[in-house]
Amino acid sequence: MFPQLSKVVHVVEQRYGTKDPAEVGSSNFMEWQNLEREHRAYAFLARGCTTFPIRDLISEPICASSTDNYPEESIDNTLEPRDVVAQRASYWSSKGNSNPAEPEMLLYKLMGDLCVITEVSIQPFEAYFQWGLPIYSAKAVRFRMGHPKSPVDVPLGESYKDYENKFIWTYTSQEFPMAQENRLQTFKLPEPVLCIGGFLLIELLGRVQRQDMDGLFYICVSHVQIMGRSLSPAFGIESPEPSGKFALKVLSYAQPTLDDPSLIQSAYLRRRVGQIINILRGNAVDVVEYEWGEEDDESDDEFVL
Repeated sequence: MFPQLSKVVHVVEQRYGTKDPAEVGSSNFMEWQNLEREHRAYAFLARGCTTFPIRDLISEPICASSTDNYPEESIDNTLEPRDVVAQRASYWSSKGNSNPAEPEMLLYKLMGDLCVITEVSIQPFEAYFQWGLPIYSAKAVRFRMGHPKSPVDVPLGESYKDYENKFIWTYTSQEFPMAQENRLQTFKLPEPVLCIGGFLLIELLGRVQRQDMDGLFYICVSHVQIMGRSLSPAFGIESPEPSGKFALKVLSYAQPTLDDPSLIQSAYLRRRVGQIINILRGNAVDVVEYEWGEEDDESDDEFVL
């Protein structure tokens, strides 16, 4: 089904709690129980990989390799469906670089430890407030999926350089060329991929647009979507090893739906709500103003990335 499943060392069902329940019986009986449990788990897993709801799987943006102006141009903006928020453009921008070959990275946490990824969509940013309407796309993109070596905290504003040695990537895609066009571009994987660990890294390879004001190359992204099926809350993983081996946990045999609270209430949404609550309480927080009304009119002001 998926080559990544060859790394499963054993199956754990929540009702048992451990691989080997403390029961008295013959070795043949115990082996039969193990086989029965594995057959039940893999049959439901196969069903989930084809019938669980397809949705945008991003739970939370973790960090970018660089950010030009934080938080106004942070990776958080790539999850905002609108192009303009609070009368300013919504996008992530890298720092400028004189080397057009310098890559950038965007790291995202997905909705669950196990997800089946089918495609990733990215929209380069068109700077409508700059002369010539330049589009700050990358030359190509590549995707990596995997898990952290140890639990990852999510402090605001850290660079990917603080994380790059903390992950084990179990899948790396081919390179996909990106067009220098202001549209949501979909990069469909040759076949669905099982992401083990719940993290996806977007590598933006090469720069094509130089900013006139400083002569440096930038990459800017308006929107990101990662489409597929989350196998959470039915499945999870336990004790992932550097070798890629892990235990497959069955937490439920219930079929999830699109309105499952565990999928809707992502960590990113909880953080946004927390920021808004702080504002309502009169506490100062570093957060871009968010409005809930109709899309704002575009400003004619000139901005620098």
